Amino acid sequence: MTITLNEAIELITLEADMLDHSEFREWLKLYTADSLYAVPIDPDAKVEDLGKILNYAYDNSEMREKRVERLLGGRSISAAPPARTVRLLSRYRMLEAGTESCTLRCAQLLTELRQGRERYYAADVTFCLKRTEDGLRINQKIVRLLTSTEALTAVSYIL
Repeated sequence: MTITLNEAIELITLEADMLDHSEFREWLKLYTADSLYAVPIDPDAKVEDLGKILNYAYDNSEMREKRVERLLGGRSISAAPPARTVRLLSRYRMLEAGTESCTLRCAQLLTELRQGRERYYAADVTFCLKRTEDGLRINQKIVRLLTSTEALTAVSYIL
């Protein structure tokens, strides 16, 4: 059966909620073992070129685990004190859908509160999802920040 838009939205909404509530260890389980999480600087960078260019983040499974350990272990200076975040997702569009995988794009507005200051980050986010034995999982997440080429403050959380 083809992966539906509702199935895909359910997973990425769960991911946003987990990130906003600092459920990082559980969040790691939403990804496939061979997955990629990337936040490119170049807004027009092709996915296949991301491994060859500079990115804000370019994480495989091991790097995501290290990122979570830094956030939870207090070893990230930019995470002290930790930011509180709220993500709003909208404008969902299924780009490709099959029985084993799908590609979905949506808009994300992330609000950060840290040290009494609010900051906002708007982005287009593209997800490639795969059906696994454990259900639908994220195989690729590419966050294209609206302000990716502007000066970016220290981001102390996962976009």
